[in-house]
Formats: sequence, C-alpha cells, structure tokens
Amino acid sequence: MDDQTPPVRVTIFGEEYSIRSEKGEEYTQACARHVDELIQEAHLRTRVPEPHKAAILAAMQITDQLYRTRAASQSQSRLLSERMAGLRARIEAALGQGGEPHFEQGNLTPEV
Repeated sequence: MDDQTPPVRVTIFGEEYSIRSEKGEEYTQACARHVDELIQEAHLRTRVPEPHKAAILAAMQITDQLYRTRAASQSQSRLLSERMAGLRARIEAALGQGGEPHFEQGNLTPEV
C-alpha cells in the first residue's frame, strides 16, 4: 500500500477511525458498516456494557461466517474437480474408441 493513499474515515461503534486501504473508499466503508452492524447487534443481543466484549463477539461471528464460506467453497471445488475428472474420463474413453473427436451439432463425438 502506498503512503499517498488517502485515509478513509469510518465510524465503528461510535468511534471514528482513519483507515488506509488499497480497496478504495466504498469498499472500506462497506466493511466498516458490516463490522459496526455486527458489534451493534452483539451489544444489543447480549447487553454487554463493554465495547471490547461486543467487538469480540462480533469478531467471532465474522470468523464463523468466514469459516462457513471457506467450507462451502472447498465443497464446491471438490464437486467441480469430480465433475471435471468424470468428463475427462468420458473424453479419453471416446478418444480411445475411434480416433480424433469432432464437433457435430454441438456434441463431442468420436470420428468413425
């Protein structure tokens, strides 16, 4: 990140912060709003008076969201890899049955 990047002013749980980010003002503001909303929700839901405890609860919720998203992404990647392996096997089987493939009306068929 460049020291010339102008800071973005954000407010989180009533405190103002100046943050430098390569992602730009709109993205930084959106991230700050998300964090603020989760801290506010944790504060109201648990009625903890200490801001740092509400921030910790919000951090736990954000981490949970991150881990769930990663798990879903890894699951999708595995499924995609399995489908690609299946398609590769079908293509290799088709190639082994009669020569080079050619396209006929959008379908991959072996030349006979």
